[in-house]
Amino acid sequence: MPSLLIILLLAVVQGAAELLPVSSSAHVILVEHWLGLDPTTPAMTLLLVMLHTGTMFAVIVYFWHAWRRRLFSGDRRQFLGAVFLATAATGVVGGALLFLIEKVLLKGSPHAAVEQLFGNLPLVALSLFAVGIMIVISGQKERRSNRPISTGSALFIGAIQGLCLPLRGFSRSGATISTALLNGVRRSTAEEFSFALAVVLTPAVLVREALRFWREHSALASDSVQNTLLLCTAGMVLAFLAGLVALRLLSNWLENGRWSWFGYYCVGLSGLVLLTYYQNP
Repeated sequence: MPSLLIILLLAVVQGAAELLPVSSSAHVILVEHWLGLDPTTPAMTLLLVMLHTGTMFAVIVYFWHAWRRRLFSGDRRQFLGAVFLATAATGVVGGALLFLIEKVLLKGSPHAAVEQLFGNLPLVALSLFAVGIMIVISGQKERRSNRPISTGSALFIGAIQGLCLPLRGFSRSGATISTALLNGVRRSTAEEFSFALAVVLTPAVLVREALRFWREHSALASDSVQNTLLLCTAGMVLAFLAGLVALRLLSNWLENGRWSWFGYYCVGLSGLVLLTYYQNP
């Protein structure tokens, strides 16, 4: 487990990148590689999810007023129904992908788990490139998107979110917001819907990683496990604070910016990830 100082650095990276559709996970994994850390170990994947949990709470605090308006508005049933349908689609697609990867592609490897892919930099680079192109294309429709979320678009968005589960670099927010824009959903609704899906999804992912960590470390001394959990919790709190600062500083800039720019950034970052891989494969 890295030191508290390194966790502080990773938490700041996670918090700063969470609002942006540029895959905060890819940024954390890239920094971990630069620091010589293995992002595939149970402790590091648990830390990554804990950092996401911290920024999830920051998102809840930031979007609370917007979500409360929706819950007390006339379209609350439609919005909540769309969240339910999208989450169900995510469960089907994501569950099928996890089964395919762990039981077929990684069959026979010791401790086969989808988290083994997190350290695969070429796959991270490919995922970044794919979501970058997706963001660029959807950016061309941004100004023409003004519809609410329909049943079909909710299912489509949820299915795309399912693809994000095993693919670090395939930005969840970038992919879901882009899918919404391509389906004609207005930008503000797409953002609120995407982050609402994250709030629903994150606890399930956190439980999965906590169980994986417990299985791998059940034989260790209890003080070692407690130290790891304590450091992960500290990282979660730091990510929450960093996420709040980033959300408040960047929100206006994001709303006045151009969606496609983030796609170009993801494509450029994919090249940096590949360069890192070839320098230290």
